[in-house]
Amino acid sequence: MAVVVNKPIPEFESQATGGVKVSNQTHLGQTVVLYFYPKDNTPGCTTEAMQFRDKYKDFVKAGAQVFGVSRDNMKSHDEFKTKLELPFELIADTEEKMCHMFGVVKNKIMYGKKVKGIERSTFLIGADGVLKHEWRGLKVPGHVEEVLKAVKTLKKAA
Repeated sequence: MAVVVNKPIPEFESQATGGVKVSNQTHLGQTVVLYFYPKDNTPGCTTEAMQFRDKYKDFVKAGAQVFGVSRDNMKSHDEFKTKLELPFELIADTEEKMCHMFGVVKNKIMYGKKVKGIERSTFLIGADGVLKHEWRGLKVPGHVEEVLKAVKTLKKAA
């Protein structure tokens, strides 16, 4: 089941750092930002995580929960979270269930070889569990501000 803007998010359940369970039901009543990134401790992903970290209070003030999602395991996530002092949880999608549901697994060329990788993407889910906005294949600079603006717009409309 794929995600579609203006439609409810299909059922899913995942484990995040801090022993937190995240599903399509756990955060109803709250706006949720899910950002998918390729890999812990890589330059672009570190920058993106730090930008979400630095704006985290603004997201919370606007009524949003932030979750990072990658295929890394929980140990890697815990270390990444501690190292960067991230105030939000990271979802370990080691079986790629969420990645496939959100359609972020793409064929990439790395060092001349075809590999499957995660396309950097962010999804904004409304308090009603409906996908409100998606950003796919994005560039890190300026992205977090754009997502925050969309969250604030969503809050005003509520």
